[in-house]
Amino acid sequence: MTFSVRIAVRGYELDAQGHVNNAVYHQYGDHARWECLRAAGISVDDLLSGGIGPVTLENTIRYHRELRGGDEVDVTCVFEWGEGRTFRVRQEFRRADGELAAEMTGVGGLMDLRARRLLDDPKARWRSLARTPAVLGL
Repeated sequence: MTFSVRIAVRGYELDAQGHVNNAVYHQYGDHARWECLRAAGISVDDLLSGGIGPVTLENTIRYHRELRGGDEVDVTCVFEWGEGRTFRVRQEFRRADGELAAEMTGVGGLMDLRARRLLDDPKARWRSLARTPAVLGL
């Protein structure tokens, strides 16, 4: 399942060339991931009360077309599950006309906030927390 959220580009997010600053893509990606978790029925309070939190271990962005002030961008979020302590998140940033602006691939995990270690099976934990696990591809 591909989750998507639309974000309006704001003037203060622009760099000196008039397009979205590179760091803002990370913020857009974070926002889309949190909205995806919310759509799956998982809240920050659920995570914190369980003593766990999501962590980003790696993000790679490939830029295709610029985003400018006033544009709207649809940011997708697809979780890819494997074995072990990490998972991948693939995201696309598409302008409202459908043109691909950027792609981001990330590696994440779930951290035990007391032990400060990654959980062994994040897929199972996400599934147990989600009221709508299909949103997370589970």
